[in-house]
Amino acid sequence: ATTFGGNHTSFIMSQPQVFVLNQNTKRETGRKAQEGNIAAAKAVADIIRTTLGPKSMLKMLLDAQGGIVLTNDGNAILREIDVAHPAAKAMIELSRTQDEEVGDGTTSVIILAGEMMHLAQPFIEKDVHPTVIVRGYMKALQDGIAILDSLAFPIDVNDRSQMMNIVNSCLGTKFAHRFGGIISELALDAVNCVKVDRGDGTFDIDVKKYAKVEKIPGGSIEDCRVLKGVMFAKDIVNPGRMSRRIENPRIMLLDCPLEYKKGESQTNVEITKEEDWAVLLKMEEEWIQNQCDMIAALKPDLVVTEKGLSDLCMHYLTKCGITAIRRLRKTDNNRIARACGATIVNRVEECTESCIGTKAGLFKVEKIGDEYFSFVVDCEDPKACSIILRGASKDVLNEVERNLTDAIGVTRNVALEPKLLPGGGACEMAVSKALQDKADTIEGVEQWPYRAVAVGLEVIPRTLAQNCGINVIRTLTKLRAKHAEGQTTIGINGHTGEITDMKELGVWEPYAVKAQTLKTAVEAASMLLRIDDIVSGGKKRGNAPQGKTGTSPDEEVEVDSERAIPE
Repeated sequence: ATTFGGNHTSFIMSQPQVFVLNQNTKRETGRKAQEGNIAAAKAVADIIRTTLGPKSMLKMLLDAQGGIVLTNDGNAILREIDVAHPAAKAMIELSRTQDEEVGDGTTSVIILAGEMMHLAQPFIEKDVHPTVIVRGYMKALQDGIAILDSLAFPIDVNDRSQMMNIVNSCLGTKFAHRFGGIISELALDAVNCVKVDRGDGTFDIDVKKYAKVEKIPGGSIEDCRVLKGVMFAKDIVNPGRMSRRIENPRIMLLDCPLEYKKGESQTNVEITKEEDWAVLLKMEEEWIQNQCDMIAALKPDLVVTEKGLSDLCMHYLTKCGITAIRRLRKTDNNRIARACGATIVNRVEECTESCIGTKAGLFKVEKIGDEYFSFVVDCEDPKACSIILRGASKDVLNEVERNLTDAIGVTRNVALEPKLLPGGGACEMAVSKALQDKADTIEGVEQWPYRAVAVGLEVIPRTLAQNCGINVIRTLTKLRAKHAEGQTTIGINGHTGEITDMKELGVWEPYAVKAQTLKTAVEAASMLLRIDDIVSGGKKRGNAPQGKTGTSPDEEVEVDSERAIPE
């Protein structure tokens, strides 16, 4: 009886607990939660499965503003999709991480992770504990990375044709590949431009800050180019009288306003005599004239400031024959500084000869379409550049820009870590084969999940084959046979679906992308498999009226995911 009493009390204790969680809280526990997660992961993977490889389909998405996004970039698609399931959200984060880390492989990472989750399902049904599955996965991951290391081979970063091959194999799966080598040329030029040698053999490549993509609708794709310098959408302040073309300009960059300073807070000045008012105005004018004289003393041809520039100041500068541009973005100013070797000065008084940039060959203002654009070009050894994209419409330009960012990411990875792996599903197949051979040596239950990773890696060549529309089973059997003979560079030609040697085809992928894909996918799958309890509809922020609790938890979560996108 005592035991029953004990149980009874605990039962009573746990009964009110249900009401402790809000009535509309959904709670999934144990097997149900795991199966839900697996289903969600598979659903996300299925959305973008068709966008892998050169014969990929495009997705058309309507975003919140009713604009259209046309793309086959895994990350761009998932960024636009609104998902309610928490596990699916975690999957979408993956492609974002992949995009930020290495810039390519966003689609493969999701497909792989989805497959890893899918393959764990039979184990969970057989009551294998998730930690055992995860242990097997982690072992396989370590061995997989080691196998990738052994497959990788070095490349000479300065060999342009080899680099072009790599970038082309990245772009081959994208919309922009029909424009031939133009985009890959752009990516290579941009990365070589912003590459800074740190002196110890490593490079610092910050594409985001110093290679700006400027999209100008109109013209044709052939007009795209990387400038040896920068451009920005600004006109000079006094179009009629300041010159719009200066050769070998001396450039001065300021980060201070060239107008009379107004008081920080509201200031009142009481004047008793009328003459004092004139004196006050004169002092303002003199201050501005002083500033302009200081500037003119250094004989710059072009003054660029991030802040305002008053009419009076414009008059003085025009008299000295100095061209001025005002209210430039900070980021643009940094790029000009890197391109022409100038230093941005915060006060005119501090400006010295060394702050003036002299490396630019030409400053010009051109009218493209209806807008004026200023160019600072022909710089010697610029460390910043602008990439100009021209194209038929905004949608095309956006897609080309996304492809360009991928291409630049790939170029950057190779420049930072010059190691290559065969593409076309060859290296996944090779790792899969090696893991299957090794699985026999693993003891205990972990052997099965270990083997599952090996089988899961085949999803990449399989999807490639599917997207080509050829007989998947025959192709994969052939591919397995070739790899069993030890030909590790055999993969699927994404255009024809035939089995070919990737070495001859010249389809290469950076080691960084492949390793990152494998790590991210397996680790994410392990993380999601460990979840055994999902409580949704937790606390709401603010005191929402009790009536609409059913919908708002989801809405609030969605608002956050929207907010997280722009970064």
